[in-house]
Amino acid sequence: MTSTAEDFPRAYVEETIEILRQVDAGEIERIVTGLAEVRARGGRLFILGVGGSAGHAGHAVNDFRKICGIESYAPTDNVSELTARVNDEGWDTSFSEWLKGSRLASADAVLVFSVGGGHREQNVSVNLVRALELAQEVSAPVFGIVGRDGGYTAQVASACVVIPPLVAERVTPHTEGLCAVVWHLIVSHPDLQAHRTKW
Repeated sequence: MTSTAEDFPRAYVEETIEILRQVDAGEIERIVTGLAEVRARGGRLFILGVGGSAGHAGHAVNDFRKICGIESYAPTDNVSELTARVNDEGWDTSFSEWLKGSRLASADAVLVFSVGGGHREQNVSVNLVRALELAQEVSAPVFGIVGRDGGYTAQVASACVVIPPLVAERVTPHTEGLCAVVWHLIVSHPDLQAHRTKW
């Protein structure tokens, strides 16, 4: 084992701590306030993510429903519908058409977990872009936890936490790891947490 490999765990932890120090707590607070408003008006929360963020979306659906009492859903939790839409209609509209089927409305909200946040011109996560365009059309607020510059999500969101990309070669693991930290902070926030966790 090289000294670099031996030092890696400590270096990764120190990177994580420094990134967390630079996270915008005010932006987190704005997401909490927005989601509390969604719950108060009886709206639903639709959580979107691809890749590792799709796994996060399913986990977060549980937390927002069980801990916060917010009716929540993720399109990636139904693999049958998702793959049928991808097969029949294409990837780019897979989320927007699902949201149309769910009758996304102004009372609802969309929460995006993504490293890049979607970018039409670069043809990256265009399904996120199309979903957010629909949210804008129906005046549903958009929230995000993203990395890099946040892409399209950061451009259109009412509130968006951008995980600071301090270490270029580890933007993805730090963004995805800290996304989980941030959403667990959000569901634990006293303005949102409606039910105690067991442990």
